[in-house]
Amino acid sequence: MENGTPPQSGLPQKVAIIHDWLPEVGGAEKVLGEMLKVFPQADLYSLIDFIPESEREFLLGKQVQTTFLQRLPAVRRLYRAYLPLMPLAVEHIDLARYQLVVSSSYAVAKGVITGPEQLHLCYCHSPIRYAWDLQEQYLLQSGNSRGLRGLLARALLHYVRIWDSRTSNGVDAFATNSRFVARRIWKVYRRRSRVIYPPVEATPPNSRGDVSEKPFYLSLGRLVPYKRVDLIVDCFRKMPHLNLIVIGDGPERTGIEARLPKNVTLLGRQPREVVRQHLQYAKALIFAAEEDFGIVPVEAQALGTAVIAYGKGGACETVIHGKTGILFMEQTVESLRGAIIQADETEFMPDALRRHAARFSPERFRKDLTAWALHKWERFEQGGENVESASDNRPSDQLHKELYAGYGGAVPKNA
Repeated sequence: MENGTPPQSGLPQKVAIIHDWLPEVGGAEKVLGEMLKVFPQADLYSLIDFIPESEREFLLGKQVQTTFLQRLPAVRRLYRAYLPLMPLAVEHIDLARYQLVVSSSYAVAKGVITGPEQLHLCYCHSPIRYAWDLQEQYLLQSGNSRGLRGLLARALLHYVRIWDSRTSNGVDAFATNSRFVARRIWKVYRRRSRVIYPPVEATPPNSRGDVSEKPFYLSLGRLVPYKRVDLIVDCFRKMPHLNLIVIGDGPERTGIEARLPKNVTLLGRQPREVVRQHLQYAKALIFAAEEDFGIVPVEAQALGTAVIAYGKGGACETVIHGKTGILFMEQTVESLRGAIIQADETEFMPDALRRHAARFSPERFRKDLTAWALHKWERFEQGGENVESASDNRPSDQLHKELYAGYGGAVPKNA
């Protein structure tokens, strides 16, 4: 094998992994890297691949096989604009020679065509959010909610929903990254899904580097509308005695930068080590987005840093209110301000935060993904026409119980 690791005993030799696209390294790509360790024998496919050589280590030396989209004009920068062609591109990928196909999908990868003698397992990061429950938010934020452009955008998303729903039938079994997304998968596809929490590397704390000497809060992530960094900045405008550092870049940067208060510093995109140092020494990470899972809050806790997070989505499964962070329930300045004040009055124990984050380790992810894939392959080999089982999407999985055991509280309603 290319990385020197033999395939898991019991799994087939002919395996293909297909990932939506590879323009940069994000959370889904970190999951992909761990999937490649579970399936080292796999060939890797993606619609496009523009990962720089300096950042390709997670691919374990794999050559990525791409589609005709790779050669289209400006695709590296404007790949999302080619959404109308993506279903066609993914359906053109020929995977007929593989026994097992594993899709890593948050858009179109699960739409790859497989036959009845092939097992298709999908790790679904989410159904296409901007085509389903977040359609109106997406259209409003992109400026395509009205007029002819709005009509065309809605027509396209209508087509995408039909295609997305149809192609869910080609998946033999789903796994996903949180109970929050499992509910979305059931709502959209009426399919069960096994919750396998994403891997988060719990690197040990290091000595202080070149970070601010003043106490500061941290916002970390891409500057895109749904991350609500604008909300965080507005909140600190009303709390001038506190300092905020914002790390990240994206289309919202110009607007945010134009109205920064004096107590907010925007650093833009930073190297991994600089990010890690700021995560470690921040008073708290502030996370205002409704995320499907949210790897950054777990990374912060792994370094002993508490999290102030919007109390919807995956944060309800990774942040223990009052123990490893504070959840605020409305995306408003007043709600966030109250959470910051509450966090400032709460004593968080760094060792407890690190132990909590260790439950989301890469080792645990690989173990759970391997067990799930083996179980589905065994059922498939035994002639099972339906490899889904009652254990998929059950009311609470073992890890979810463990997360709240010892904290003396009930599982949050929306977790």
